[in-house]
This record gives sequence, structure tokens and C-alpha cells, in this order.
Amino acid sequence: MTAWKNQLYFGDNLSILRGQYIPAESVDLIYLDPPFNSNATYNVLFAEKSGEKSAAQITAFEDTWQWGVEAEAAYRDVVTLGPRKLADLLQALRSFLGRNNMMAYLTMMAVRLVELHRVLKPTGSIYLHCDPTASHYLKLILDAIFTPRNFRNEIIWKRTFSHGSSKRYGPLHDIIFF
Repeated sequence: MTAWKNQLYFGDNLSILRGQYIPAESVDLIYLDPPFNSNATYNVLFAEKSGEKSAAQITAFEDTWQWGVEAEAAYRDVVTLGPRKLADLLQALRSFLGRNNMMAYLTMMAVRLVELHRVLKPTGSIYLHCDPTASHYLKLILDAIFTPRNFRNEIIWKRTFSHGSSKRYGPLHDIIFF
């Protein structure tokens, strides 16, 4: 087992979690702030010396999810190898939602949350930061993996300004499940 204390890993957390880097039941605290399934592309912003935004930007990540080969493989992993309650839940969600972007997002989150559960100490804590778009589904996934009795709180993070359009009420909060 490779020593991982005070290490920073760059890339997809699933390959790190499934690799030989982080032993089972070795993590005290997990704070997860994943993409929110916003269907947006996020850039690393650079500024010119004048303070203006630079035209040279780097795409940090695309928060777009589509049902495809990767999502189908993750779904099969969870349904065949994951916890039974989670497998049942994902099958029900797929029956209800179909093979769409939301189901791809939930599947990719579920497969990672199973691995996060594996590395979390029995006395550890996990915080999952999400938004109202998928929070209700993510809470069910958390309950299927960590059991409802381990749920401690739903923390509401109120923002000052909304990110929504002026044609509807803008979302003014995020959710953190503890």
C-alpha cells in the first residue's frame, strides 16, 4: 500500500479511490463538492496585467452528463457489485427517469459514493455539497449507501445572489448533506 498522507491527486477521483492509494476505513473527513449537473462548461479564468479577463482561458471541466458507454458501465458496476439497496434504488430510478443526463449524473455519483464509503472510517464524516437540481435523488443514494440512521443534517447554504434567469425565481441556496 502506498503512503498517501498529505498527497494531492489530480484527475478523476474514481480511479484514485479504486487504485492502491487510499486504504479502506482510513479517512476521517470527506467534503465532496462535485459538479452539480448544471450543463455548463467551467473555465479557469486568467486576468491580464491590466486586470481585464484574458482571452486565453483553459476549460477546467464540463459539467455535462450524457447516458453513454461510461454511464452504462458504471450502472452495471453498481447494480452487480454494489450494495443491494443501492442497486435496487438505481434500477428504480432508471425505470422512472430513463437513460438521460440526470440518470448518467446520478450513476456517476453513486459509483463514487460507494468508494468514498469504503475509505471512510466508521467514525468518519462525509459532507456532500449539491444544489436543488439533484439533491432529492442524491439523498436517496446516500441513504442507500450509508443508511438513513447515519444522516445527521441538511445544511442550507444561502447565497447572496441567484444564478437563475430573471424569468423565474432564481435559486438562492445550495445544500450540504452531513
